[in-house]
Amino acid sequence: MTKIANPIYDVVFKYLMSDNKIAKLMLSTIIGKEVVTLQFRDTEKRTDLDKSIKYHRLDFSAEIMDNNKKKQIAIIELQKIRLPADILRFRRYLGEQYMSKENTYIGTNKKGDPETKAMPIISIYFLGYKLYKKEAPVIKINKEIIDIATNEKIEEANEFTESLTHDSIIIQIPYLKEKRRNDIEKLLAIFDQSDKEDNDNQVINLNEDDFPEKYREIIRRLVKANSEPEIRRKMDLEDDLIDEIRNKDLAIERRDEELIQERKKLQEKDKIIKKLQEQLNRLKK
Repeated sequence: MTKIANPIYDVVFKYLMSDNKIAKLMLSTIIGKEVVTLQFRDTEKRTDLDKSIKYHRLDFSAEIMDNNKKKQIAIIELQKIRLPADILRFRRYLGEQYMSKENTYIGTNKKGDPETKAMPIISIYFLGYKLYKKEAPVIKINKEIIDIATNEKIEEANEFTESLTHDSIIIQIPYLKEKRRNDIEKLLAIFDQSDKEDNDNQVINLNEDDFPEKYREIIRRLVKANSEPEIRRKMDLEDDLIDEIRNKDLAIERRDEELIQERKKLQEKDKIIKKLQEQLNRLKK
């Protein structure tokens, strides 16, 4: 068995995707289109939940081979645990990407003159929790252009819809267990948390022979990450922070339950007072 660093950790995922060749291979496999060129932009943020907690979003400006070459921005979000206000945070970040001048390029208009154009966006979410009951490891959300009157699908590409709407891919990591039905699931098997080493969430055991040759370089990079002391140190810090978040959540849940119980007691007291008041009124009569 081969031991690799668990890529669900932010520091490991960033280390993996900072290799341009590997990032191109992974994005090409997930998107299902050839990534011709790729430029990596790492954006480190701090959560609103705790100013000491950082998370990474990975942005890639890519040229993707479709019917013709076109520039496209790929946004990757790795979210290990469910956090408060996830959706609002994702929306805010997407809004920033739509507004960013970095996500434009110089193209040409119909007259052939230079013109600033918006890059199409695709968002990819790696989630360490389940969104749907349907056990689908990888979910693709496509924009479709439909003639409302006939329900006919319009296949024609248009800059307006390409620039103002975007496709998404959601990877539900808990559903990856033993799913190896296509290239994407074979690649994403490196994230399968059922193969974690006993008592060590930071290490995954896998059989390298189970993977196609084209993915072996990804495994070798994760093996290297597992042997890097600085990466293991940052994984320890991430574990500590996750524990801190969970403890805060548990404390909030306990406090909420205490408030519910106190409210119930007050309601019972109100009922007793009301009943006594009714009895007193009857005696006065």
